[in-house]
Amino acid sequence: MKLPFAESYKIKMVETIRKSSRAEREQWIKDAKYNLFNLKSDHVFIDLLTDSGTGAMSDKQWSAMMEGDESYAGARSYFNLKSSISDITGFDYFLPTHQGRAAENVLFSALVKEGDVLPGNSHFDTTKGHIEFRRAVALDCTIDDAKDTTKELPFKGNLDLNKLEDALKSYPKERIPCIIVTVTNNTAGGQPVSMENIKGVSALAKRYGIKVLFDSARFAENAYFIKTREEGYSHKSVVEICQEMFSYADFMTMSSKKDAIVNMGGFVAFRNKEDWNACQMYTIMYEGFITYGGMSGRDMNALAQGLREGTNFEYLETRIKQVEYLGAKLDEYGIPYQRPVGGHAIFVDAKRILTNVPKEEFVAQTLGIELYLEGGIRGVEIGALLADRDPQTRENRYPALELLRLAIPRRVYTNNHMDYIAAALKNVYDRRDTITRGYMIAKELPIMRHFTVELEPAK
Repeated sequence: MKLPFAESYKIKMVETIRKSSRAEREQWIKDAKYNLFNLKSDHVFIDLLTDSGTGAMSDKQWSAMMEGDESYAGARSYFNLKSSISDITGFDYFLPTHQGRAAENVLFSALVKEGDVLPGNSHFDTTKGHIEFRRAVALDCTIDDAKDTTKELPFKGNLDLNKLEDALKSYPKERIPCIIVTVTNNTAGGQPVSMENIKGVSALAKRYGIKVLFDSARFAENAYFIKTREEGYSHKSVVEICQEMFSYADFMTMSSKKDAIVNMGGFVAFRNKEDWNACQMYTIMYEGFITYGGMSGRDMNALAQGLREGTNFEYLETRIKQVEYLGAKLDEYGIPYQRPVGGHAIFVDAKRILTNVPKEEFVAQTLGIELYLEGGIRGVEIGALLADRDPQTRENRYPALELLRLAIPRRVYTNNHMDYIAAALKNVYDRRDTITRGYMIAKELPIMRHFTVELEPAK
């Protein structure tokens, strides 16, 4: 008989987690002002808030930490990390940062000014926040098919090249510091971008004299999908595909807490030395010296090893098949989500479930609260709360999609946990018609409000 699929690792250490009662959870979410970010981790049974920094490091990563060089300048750990980045991406110049949004801050401080326009595919929250904080515009050029959660397309994270070219024609190139390609496209449901699309973006960028930036938090998962879904790449290694992907970019930002499987870390990497030089001052101002940039030597060592593990096909197959397993369970129960299954998460289509909740009452956030009350499971809203207000009118923005993201940490949960998640979501789904009211904002920050917003039940 054919052997079933099995994980490419074995478990060496476990962490105890505690189940709670419905009554406890009702009080805890009320105390948290109905913001899932405000919950204590001890009050969460299965935590799917994010896959960022929540993965389990390997024995080799922990061993590498013991050899970290904590020298302030020129540490061995910096050069270990430089070697991994160069081998996988082809970029010879980089600046370490403490995480991905710090990398964006360093790069955009040198790159973005008021009035600029940065076209891309569904800029994620911190990216859009950094752009709008500088009074620039994050222009979404994602394909329209990404807005239809029922469509099965292999590369639903692609940029619409016609939209992109219209943007490049509409603004002088002096106002477009770069085109942003997010791989994978998180906001659209963890959906990959094809190599063909990347090549198309690169060709347009060269024609109009614009640089290309990769938001690379989940670049290895994107390469996996290219290998398994795109014609002509099945025989290539994940690293070879990564090298080709990055050959079309001028620089990259990286939240290493995702595909490099570390708890903290990031970097910004460059094709040419001039861009690297332009950002050094901001690294020193905001992060630290250019050879540590907000990271300890031990963390740089863990990151250097994690980049190599994160681009291993067997690891990626294990990781993505667990996400597919959860998707298959939701299919059994008829629960709608962004199809096909993404790389790092299931994005549940809240708008198609809670049809009685008005959009003004934050549909995906309401579903997230209901799932927490049902089973102690914490997800995150990718909808109107995250979309923030329009910088000019200050009116709420209502995106086409209202998604509850269930982000699965790397090498942390078993498929028994996936069964539990699916069953809890089914229970909410079965009583969906009884959920008619959502939540209203009581207090918010002007940018990236979803992290700290305080809510109250709508009346």
